[in-house]
Amino acid sequence: MIVQTAAGDDPRFVIRMADHMALAARMARAFGNENFEPVGPGEEAHYAIANHDAGWADLDSRFLIDPETGFPYDLAETPFELISTTSRGSPDFNERHHPFSGLISSMHSWGLYNGRYGLSDIVLLDRVAERNLEEARSMLDRERERQERLKRALRDDPGTAPWVSESALMKTYKQLQFFDTLALYFNRVHEGVREAAVFPHVPKSETEDVDVAILPLGDAAYAVDPYPFSREPLTLEFEGRYMRRGEVRTAEEAALLPVEAQSVTLRSA
Repeated sequence: MIVQTAAGDDPRFVIRMADHMALAARMARAFGNENFEPVGPGEEAHYAIANHDAGWADLDSRFLIDPETGFPYDLAETPFELISTTSRGSPDFNERHHPFSGLISSMHSWGLYNGRYGLSDIVLLDRVAERNLEEARSMLDRERERQERLKRALRDDPGTAPWVSESALMKTYKQLQFFDTLALYFNRVHEGVREAAVFPHVPKSETEDVDVAILPLGDAAYAVDPYPFSREPLTLEFEGRYMRRGEVRTAEEAALLPVEAQSVTLRSA
């Protein structure tokens, strides 16, 4: 779950990871113009983006409440004992669809613990409690083994071998990281307090990256520079449920709350 911030004691918008992924997938479908190459290769890349956190499905369905907050466990505060299953569950889910989808998903899981392959200075492995380090490192080692196995399988097929050249693979990975972090920018913080931000290493092509800046304009509109999408303006929605602290204790109670939507509009700067 993602529990969005709120002003004072206002209800907070609680977002399932499925709805976070749906927002990232909408961004991916709209990505690409004369300056930015579209998402690729084909549907296998789009599938991985739309399912990059699919391992959270069971955990989200349980709607576990954090006793410290009275809300569901937020993404960043979920205990390692719970979150570790999602880190391997997402690549498992994607690999069942296609080796390339599984590879990109595995890279996403591994990258979250290792500064997104050097693209971020946030290293989740540094935050893992000492008692969980051995399990975390074992999980990450298994993901590296998975990646090597899937790369070999993709290289053995002439149709997919070009997808796993270093430049092509990293382009797709960086695209996923842009959609993931931009979706989190909107998911995690409520309208009115979102600040200007910069998203580094957004690929224009296999050989060229650029930093993309976003600036709030008010009324849920945002200027994006340079603008990487094919439509302008681009209006995006994501769903969730508003709830108050301690209001919900079970998944059954959560299901009774109405599903609502927030929207944002992106424009060229």
